[in-house]
Amino acid sequence: MKNIMKARDCIRKKYSAIFLFLAVAVLVLVLRNMEVLETPSQFQHEVNSTIIAPRVSTDPDVHRSFCTFQPLSPKDAVEERLLLDSIAWPETPLLPAPLILEQTSDPAHSTFTILPGRGGGQWHIGDQLEVRINMSDFQGRPKKSGGDLLLARLHNQKLGAGVAGEVVDHLNGSYSAVFSLLWEGDAQVEVMLAHPSEAITVLKRLNSQEPDRIGFKSLFRSGSISETTICNVCLRPTQQPQCNHTDLRTGEPWFCYKPKNLSCDARINQAMTHYKGNLRTNEEKLFQSGVNMKVYIRASGPASVTVLPKKEGQPQVESNIVKVGPSGYYYQGVWQALGGTTVRQFNVSAISQCLKGKVVHMHGDSTIRQFFEFLNARLPDLKEFDLHSQSQIGPFMALDYANNILVKFRFHGPPIQSVHVSNSKLRYIANEIDGLIGGTDTVVVFGIWAHFRTYPVQIYIRRLQSIRRAVVQLLDRAPGTLVVIRTGNPRDLSLINSDWHSLQCYKVLRTMFKGLNVHLINAWEMVLAHHLPHNVHPPPPIIKNMINVLLSYTCPQKGG
Repeated sequence: MKNIMKARDCIRKKYSAIFLFLAVAVLVLVLRNMEVLETPSQFQHEVNSTIIAPRVSTDPDVHRSFCTFQPLSPKDAVEERLLLDSIAWPETPLLPAPLILEQTSDPAHSTFTILPGRGGGQWHIGDQLEVRINMSDFQGRPKKSGGDLLLARLHNQKLGAGVAGEVVDHLNGSYSAVFSLLWEGDAQVEVMLAHPSEAITVLKRLNSQEPDRIGFKSLFRSGSISETTICNVCLRPTQQPQCNHTDLRTGEPWFCYKPKNLSCDARINQAMTHYKGNLRTNEEKLFQSGVNMKVYIRASGPASVTVLPKKEGQPQVESNIVKVGPSGYYYQGVWQALGGTTVRQFNVSAISQCLKGKVVHMHGDSTIRQFFEFLNARLPDLKEFDLHSQSQIGPFMALDYANNILVKFRFHGPPIQSVHVSNSKLRYIANEIDGLIGGTDTVVVFGIWAHFRTYPVQIYIRRLQSIRRAVVQLLDRAPGTLVVIRTGNPRDLSLINSDWHSLQCYKVLRTMFKGLNVHLINAWEMVLAHHLPHNVHPPPPIIKNMINVLLSYTCPQKGG
């Protein structure tokens, strides 16, 4: 019996030693593959160089293999998936290699046709006008699939009138555009091909597989030693260690390759360095201005209708294919909102009276900076305080001492496709909103979209999720605070600047802030409905109308 007990003890000790050895081995393997972080400060970390190379995959989320994301809460993860599903673009046939331009969408061979009205050929105010668009390729053959990005507008330039149309893709090469008839007289239809479906196939691939095609760099300096390294939201894996500059409060990612002789804390600025197209053979032909990018499509038959006055007792006519109408329209060059707050017209004295005693916090990109510049130029008593800031980035501040008006602007945090920006001036919108007391004397205006154009839309969704959390908390602690959000807009196009990206951001932003006590400046419709050319920075007549919308939210008309 004693021999049996000794044998059991011997076996137990032997297996305990084996188990301990295996546990240590597993721990070593885990540590080797973990991101072992050095924490020189709250916001900067150094990660080791053990990075697994991204696998080759056709999965649309392939960017995750070298983009680092903080885990989402279950609720946010569900929202992200629903948002991605809601903006999913129609599938298009695989592009041949090399690309054959003749088989792609050609606006010159495509046409639109105004369909007969329900009233026997007559149209009245309150009716809806439907247009059928048929796309063909460069050889005149009808397209059999959807996915083209078409923009539609109804206008009368003499009346200074215009409204955006809603385009519906039937996924077979044909599309419908639906317009609300809102003024009496002539109404001219315009249909424009912004991007052929084949170009969007390329843009989707680039944003998924090449999110770092816009390059950034940062200068690191300590005493007389300085080094410059590559930075981005997503860094490709190399043997070089990385500095993790992810913001710990918002989780917004930003990484730089670690300097050889300096710590991660030594970063002092960032700047855009380059853009790489990364196109395959002949794909550049899909992005030709005047050929297949922002080109008007001709009418097959009349391109306009005459709108008669609204009939007495006329029932509301609703489209069978579009359930949501426009948010507003132009008449005599003035934006008229359809539902919600009545848009007032503000002269200089009315602007000062409206903003009297208020602090206006503006955050975002250069399209929000336009608002600061407009007010600064328009109000003679609003004096800009020289903060010795960069002309494009800011921050900026202007004060009207007599009327107790303070207007401030600050650019959003990275990515910023601009010249050198001091690291100390990089602020995330969510963190800035978290620092506000709020109240009835506080107006918060923000807009963010243009600098996310080369990234997977998940990065934009997560940025908005952090901003929305901050907005919700601000409105909880100070319900009287006014929050106004400017959407993205159609713009001048190139390979790097696409209306497809702008439209995705527009849809995501509207969905994510729906139901909150915030107000939208619908820049997408305000630019699309106007006769002036599309530009990332809309011209003064459009900005003036946007300011009137902003001020109408700030100082609403009594009873409206």
